[in-house]
Amino acid sequence: MKRRKPLFAVGVSAVFAASLLAALVFAPGSALAQTPSAAELAKRKAHVASFRQMNAAAHPVTKSVGAPPAGWTCVGSCGSDNADGVVTLSPTGNSAYEWVSTSGGTNGVGTLPTGPLGSEADGSTLATPTFAAAAGAPLNFYFNYVTSDGSGFADYAWAELFNSSNTPVALLFTARTESSGSIIPGSGLPAPLATLTPSSVPIIGGAPTWGPLGGLSSGACYASGCGYTGWVKSSYAIPTAGNYYLKVGVVNWIDTAYDSGLAVDGVTVSGVPVSPPPSVPGTPVPSSLILTMLGLAAVGTFFASQKFARS
Repeated sequence: MKRRKPLFAVGVSAVFAASLLAALVFAPGSALAQTPSAAELAKRKAHVASFRQMNAAAHPVTKSVGAPPAGWTCVGSCGSDNADGVVTLSPTGNSAYEWVSTSGGTNGVGTLPTGPLGSEADGSTLATPTFAAAAGAPLNFYFNYVTSDGSGFADYAWAELFNSSNTPVALLFTARTESSGSIIPGSGLPAPLATLTPSSVPIIGGAPTWGPLGGLSSGACYASGCGYTGWVKSSYAIPTAGNYYLKVGVVNWIDTAYDSGLAVDGVTVSGVPVSPPPSVPGTPVPSSLILTMLGLAAVGTFFASQKFARS
């Protein structure tokens, strides 16, 4: 681990925050602080443990109970959710979306397959079912990166297209915590190939409240750079016909404190969804479906009345 900038966390008392700030020594003028000494590392570990205990008691957030859609493959911590905290429903109109999170993640998972930084900690990945695509087929989806960690410990998320032989084909996007400016593409990571809309995405700052971050991190913020991107559209033309799958991941960098996550929705190839959208228990019925049901009911009533009139 390394030294961080001053910590600002929701749910921590002023006395505890002051003692934590006094206990940490930081490298001046550097976005990524230096590696601490053994003594500083031990002191930090003790303070992070205390913070986690206090923040968990203050914010007993439970993750969404929805599972990823059938056929999707999760390693680590994944699920489905509806509108939750800072993450609204996506522009697709679906009533739920998929997510991956470093909260409950697995050590060594979530690292970018092509061009990792080094010092990645724990994370999660989620992959779609395999799908067939013609040459030039458009692959589209939406994503929303959410982080409670500041730029000193710059977590990141990514999406990569793989072929059916599990070989990476194209890095589509990366998102990485920054204290200011666009966090997409992620600094220090390879150049992505997808077209993103919008193309420049500064973080929407603040301590993000979102169930998949877990009770320790939802509503918390460490240093500058916490927040979320809002929904961003990724578009990529698959150059060669074949069978593929999309994988997304998110990973903690340097240590496992203060989690990050990625929401994903609306994965389509040539306009066709790769699988039915997820559903979450208790999700309201979409208004479009309600209107359809009301329309069918009206048609049924009309024909029933005509039959009664003729009898």
